[in-house]
Amino acid sequence: MKRIGLINPNTSHVTTTMMTNIARSYLPASLEIEGMTAGRGVPMILNDAQLAAAADGVVEMGLELAARSDGFIVCAFGDPGLERLAAVTGLPSVGICQASMMEASAGGRRFGIATVTPDLVESFAAKAQTFGFASLFTGTRLTKGDPQRLASDPQALHAALEIAARECFEKDGADVVIIGGGPLGQAADDLQRALSAPIIAPIRSAVERLVKALEMESHASTLQL
Repeated sequence: MKRIGLINPNTSHVTTTMMTNIARSYLPASLEIEGMTAGRGVPMILNDAQLAAAADGVVEMGLELAARSDGFIVCAFGDPGLERLAAVTGLPSVGICQASMMEASAGGRRFGIATVTPDLVESFAAKAQTFGFASLFTGTRLTKGDPQRLASDPQALHAALEIAARECFEKDGADVVIIGGGPLGQAADDLQRALSAPIIAPIRSAVERLVKALEMESHASTLQL
């Protein structure tokens, strides 16, 4: 049975459990998943310096998981260490920012981001530029209040992100909205189910993208036999 390694660049084991459970709910029965939590860093990445610092830990966790994994999901919105992880392990690796932007932009849709971290807004725009989606990106709308405090209150987080998402649609003209952040995974999943407007839950996006990559890899291996 194939196995996915879910890498949490944050130090919160609670967040790892939440994200792993969400990912597992979208996996086919033929795949297992193992979550791993960063051993150093911060419980929630809030700025560019913390995001950059998390990259080494992502690669280290990937190397530890590589012997028992067939692919990886990097569960921080910013995908720290993603390219290095894929290069050093040789395994399919998907980031939640990468996957969600690719899903959101499909068919030329305009997309926005609703999130809680003001100090990461510029990095989100840079990611859209890197992926070639700058012309489709309508910008980021933020919740009010302290990000960590809000993330610890599921009801308040859901309500605040819903307001930010509606602003993306109504004020910025987005066709679809990404809920930007690994620790926001449960709220993203809930909003995707609750709202009639199109919401992208990044963990689901990453799972589906990695599953397709693993299926293509298996198909190619079969053809070579």
